[in-house]
Amino acid sequence: MSFDRLIEKIVEKQNPTVAGLDPKLAYIPEYIKEESFKKYGKTLEGAADAILTYNKGLIDELYDIVPAVKPQCAYYEMYGWYGVRALAETIKYAKSKGMFVITDGKRNDIGTTMEAYAIAHLGETDIDGEKEEAFGGDALTVNGYLGSDGINPLLTICEEKDKGIFVLVKTSNPSSGELQNLEFRGDETVYLHMGRMCEDWGKKVVGKYGYSGVGAVVGATYPEMLTELRGELPKTFFLVPGYGAQGGGANDCKGAFDQNGIGAIVNSSRGIMCAWQKIEGLDEKDYAKAARQEAIRMRDDLKSVIGEMKLK
Repeated sequence: MSFDRLIEKIVEKQNPTVAGLDPKLAYIPEYIKEESFKKYGKTLEGAADAILTYNKGLIDELYDIVPAVKPQCAYYEMYGWYGVRALAETIKYAKSKGMFVITDGKRNDIGTTMEAYAIAHLGETDIDGEKEEAFGGDALTVNGYLGSDGINPLLTICEEKDKGIFVLVKTSNPSSGELQNLEFRGDETVYLHMGRMCEDWGKKVVGKYGYSGVGAVVGATYPEMLTELRGELPKTFFLVPGYGAQGGGANDCKGAFDQNGIGAIVNSSRGIMCAWQKIEGLDEKDYAKAARQEAIRMRDDLKSVIGEMKLK
């Protein structure tokens, strides 16, 4: 299954991290923007061109040490179809370097509409008998709060195309508890119930390392809940946001991992992308090298509390 490939990459690199590619123009060095604006002007096309150049530079410095990237769709969609093209090209480039790609779209719908999202991001589009990948990600973040009607259309593609999904369970944002922490049916929380639904949805797509193709998004900003969910959801692989810029640290993430040091991948976006802006006197052309240094620091920080990562 899809997460078997991710787990193998994590163990190979001894690195349970994913670099979030959530680019803003403010994160991009001036020399890149100047070159793109010279070609296309200060337009949507110029911005998208700068983003793609920036992303490729990051990927070139990260692919041998970081197993995965996670582009967030919104940061590309804001530049219209030029930005969407940059998203597709970013995914293609990362995969050409052997990276696992988690497309962060948080898609949420039912029936044939959800099937269309699944085909777009994980499957192949039928063009009058010919099939072609539209985006080609390895996994997609989704919102499960429409219930099984919004998840079942994804499971067929996950099984057929060796893909995975990450369902929002306990998110890292401060207001997540307004809904997710509510208790019902005794003392069961909404987030725990959603997690148990992930376990159930994943039963038909369990991989050789014991984790299913239905993962869960669980934030590092709530370490006690992260530990609770690891115990309750033994077959659910976690995508863990909240490390770094949102305040989560390595110790906060520790509870996401099993006894073999696997079971989760931890995201950092601004921490890696903007590392160059935090080093006084750094030549902006070394932005990607600064990202590499931060990715290594993050890897070593997590490994110091997780230990060696090994296959079951």
